[in-house]
Amino acid sequence: MLVKWIRCTVVDRRGFERGQRKWAGLLGEPGFRGQSGGWSRGKPDVAHVFAFWENRVFYDSFMAREHDRLAASQSGMYKDMQVKLFECRFDVKTGFEPLFTDADVLRVAHSRVYEDRVEHFALTQKRVWNPAMAGSPGMLRGVFGEAPGCEFLVLSMWQSSAERGKYRPESLARLSALAQTETDVEALTGDVVQLEASWTV
Repeated sequence: MLVKWIRCTVVDRRGFERGQRKWAGLLGEPGFRGQSGGWSRGKPDVAHVFAFWENRVFYDSFMAREHDRLAASQSGMYKDMQVKLFECRFDVKTGFEPLFTDADVLRVAHSRVYEDRVEHFALTQKRVWNPAMAGSPGMLRGVFGEAPGCEFLVLSMWQSSAERGKYRPESLARLSALAQTETDVEALTGDVVQLEASWTV
């Protein structure tokens, strides 16, 4: 599965949200699995959108045909758009599906990893971080994706912001040391996204 992550700074919030609802036109597209997003908790003018496709072939076909028509309604509503594509490597927890109706918070972590530490980073994600996240109250499911250039995405869905707040165990420092995060990771950014139900397709 392919994950598309779009992040942009919105200059016309109302117009952007109106345009976001037009992405309902994705329904019925071959290979489309789901899309949703919302507003950054830390930067209220920043929007995140996540789209899921069965594979790159279906995604490229959509981009060549229908994308520009659907995107036209948001022209001029945003700036500084960043788009990244990640291939899903494995689930965080089990049985990931791009469903958003039971989640209201997304947590996104984006890492750039040293080239010689990529496999170690992926292994510790599976053995150290995944069990810790899976055992956290309110954590529903997630996905671990990889992009060219040693970039990784960890996207997790949470039942409520209150539950998301509980995933700040004192053990974070211990887990980080166990995973040798500082040795693996060159750069790390993240955000907490409040999902907007009207953006879900």
